[in-house]
Amino acid sequence: MNTELQGILLMFLLVIALGIPLGRYIGKIFNYEPTFLDKLFNPIDNIFFRFSGIDPRKEMNWKQHLIALLTINLVWFVFAMLALTNMSWLPLNPDGIPSMSADLAFNTSVSFITNTNLQHYSGESGMSYFGQLILMLWQFISAGTGIAICAVLFMAMKEKTSQTLGNFYSFFVRSCTRILFPIALVVAALLVFNGMPMTFEGKDAIQSLQGDSMQVSRGPVAAFVAIKHLGTNGGGFFGANSAHPFENPSYLTNVIEMVTQMLIPIAMIFALGYAINRRKMSWMIFGVMSIGFLLLAVPTVLQEMKGSPEINKLGITQPMGSMEGKEVRFGAAASGYWSIATTVISTGSVNAMHDSFTPLSGMNQMLAMMINSFYGGCGVGMLNFYIFIILAVFISGLMVGRTPELLGKKVEAKEMKIAMIIALLHPLMILAGTAIAASMPAYTASTLSNTGFHGFSQMLYEFTSSSANNGSGFEGLGDNTAFWNISCGIVMLLGRFLPIIGPIAIAGILAGKKYIPESNGTLKTDNSTFGLMVFAVIAIIAALSFFPALTLGPIAEYFTTL
Repeated sequence: MNTELQGILLMFLLVIALGIPLGRYIGKIFNYEPTFLDKLFNPIDNIFFRFSGIDPRKEMNWKQHLIALLTINLVWFVFAMLALTNMSWLPLNPDGIPSMSADLAFNTSVSFITNTNLQHYSGESGMSYFGQLILMLWQFISAGTGIAICAVLFMAMKEKTSQTLGNFYSFFVRSCTRILFPIALVVAALLVFNGMPMTFEGKDAIQSLQGDSMQVSRGPVAAFVAIKHLGTNGGGFFGANSAHPFENPSYLTNVIEMVTQMLIPIAMIFALGYAINRRKMSWMIFGVMSIGFLLLAVPTVLQEMKGSPEINKLGITQPMGSMEGKEVRFGAAASGYWSIATTVISTGSVNAMHDSFTPLSGMNQMLAMMINSFYGGCGVGMLNFYIFIILAVFISGLMVGRTPELLGKKVEAKEMKIAMIIALLHPLMILAGTAIAASMPAYTASTLSNTGFHGFSQMLYEFTSSSANNGSGFEGLGDNTAFWNISCGIVMLLGRFLPIIGPIAIAGILAGKKYIPESNGTLKTDNSTFGLMVFAVIAIIAALSFFPALTLGPIAEYFTTL
């Protein structure tokens, strides 16, 4: 096997090997079972609860969980806005970075509280160290929020009738202290030992080999990069993100960052099985998600290894594959694999420029975000997949002539209406946003680096990334304008919170219904047959919703290269 492919296989197997035991550990945290870190973190948790006046033992219903989530996110948004619009005079600004404009601060604040980390600025020139630390804190908070609300979903899926589903604040604090912080600490240490900067000093003066003197940005990079990947945030400390040599120095750090960003989303699948005592369901979900991921990753890797058809026309050989916009230290294969992992996982970090990929690879990157349910982000990936489970249960129930049931609870009209609204909301935001952008050339034409099919793809990718809370971009787009900052900010808000509200509402309603024990006629939701039904529902919805738009962009561009 090709050495590059062996490296990719190693990364995939390593994350599974780590994700299974981590999932069991997360399941124990949600079930409040004893863990080896309790003695260390119980006192720390108690300090947080005592300081905030929160009783972690007070049970909440699903509505109270959502109110708590939305309220604290609003407070964090206001705090972020104040910090970013006043950076110039706040501390930890050795390079004299100016404050952000109101529209850019709005976009950035929304981006980081929604776990999107879409960056319409360049990190080293647009953000002070104080701003970077604020955003680093938000990367813990947004990831902890996603994990905590996923814990609420797991509590609702247990085989019992209950109006209360634990305490959101308790789930949130435990997610941060027992999952995110210790793993991020280990990852940051590994990155520092492999050459990543970790300092609060300003720019350093160096002399190049040809004698030029230049200023090189640095900062607390290792800590930032650790949580950016662990929390599936993706925001780069530098403008070039993980293509920057300070943010991803070597192939080893590339492996560490790849495994880190996939770790919690895969672990959450197995945490579900442990938390609700349905391990077969975990393996069914993992199988469906992995098939979808591989169907996107394998063609992308192979296409990038073949090279660009446009360069082939010139008679130029490409032994290293399509290397435009890619780093030699990673290669075409590892960059192609990263591009799908980061869009499937909704991390949004990049180690190569997606704008430079071959057309069908760009299509696969967009499809990964359009589907938005193969692994997904921290916690919310499971919420997105839950919607497709509800749809598959309903369709399967109609096919066999039975009332649809999920884990002993009847799925009725109210739950189906919510599920359909959420399933259609994602395509609506992407396609409507792109249509508005395409119809307003006065605001968008000058921001595109390409005309024609690729220019359309740049706009389509931007709204897809915003709605999927991914944050990556076709960086040929000049997106730091009032139009892009405000429109993408609105899409990010809707794309984050409505897909959280819908699944939790469904799960909460089902949790309050009478439990019906399984019988011989009960539809099994943990076998391969049901898994195929879920996959079919995902494929049909994605194909029907997005294929016309993809035809106007990357597919049409591909045919121009033949």
